[in-house]
Amino acid sequence: MPTVGLLNKAGEKVGDIQLNENVFGAEVSEAAVHQVVVALLANKRQGTQSAKTRAEVSGGGIKPWRQKGTGRARQGSIRSPQWIHGGIVFAPKPRDYRMAIPKSMKRTAMRSVLTSKVQENEIFVLEDLSFETPKTKEAVAMFKALNLKKALVVVAESNENTYKSIRNIQGVAVVPVNNINVYDLLKYENLIITKDAVSKIEEVYA
Repeated sequence: MPTVGLLNKAGEKVGDIQLNENVFGAEVSEAAVHQVVVALLANKRQGTQSAKTRAEVSGGGIKPWRQKGTGRARQGSIRSPQWIHGGIVFAPKPRDYRMAIPKSMKRTAMRSVLTSKVQENEIFVLEDLSFETPKTKEAVAMFKALNLKKALVVVAESNENTYKSIRNIQGVAVVPVNNINVYDLLKYENLIITKDAVSKIEEVYA
């Protein structure tokens, strides 16, 4: 079973915590991680791009000059793609970029990323992360104690004081455990997670 240190907000080790091997010690599947990340990014695309083809641009109904005898190249319409204000060749049209990913693949990718965080010592488990009032100064002090500049903070439940304390720190994001995804875990080099959030992850992915 993978074991990591249990830390407090001051960055001091207060004990050890054993992580579920099925979640934090699984076999890493790079193919599953890649496929899930591609799908996540594709699903974020709006797909509202649009341009007009030569059939949709107004005007150009008459032949600009006769076919032969002018010395110029033959032209059939002033809305052909080579003309200024002409139509677009293979014009992009609104489309849906969404990709469906099996639940089993999503779970495999999540386990793979969490396992890699443990293997590369990029996961920090906190005994508790709570603020009586929004205090960015306290949050900054915590990151200095942990010697971290960029990290994803995962908490068990949404907390306004925690969110407001961390949201203004550059390179840091805080999300409840229900909203984590593979892309965000890869985007941030380090993962700071509370003990309660670890339990919830193990409950879902074990």
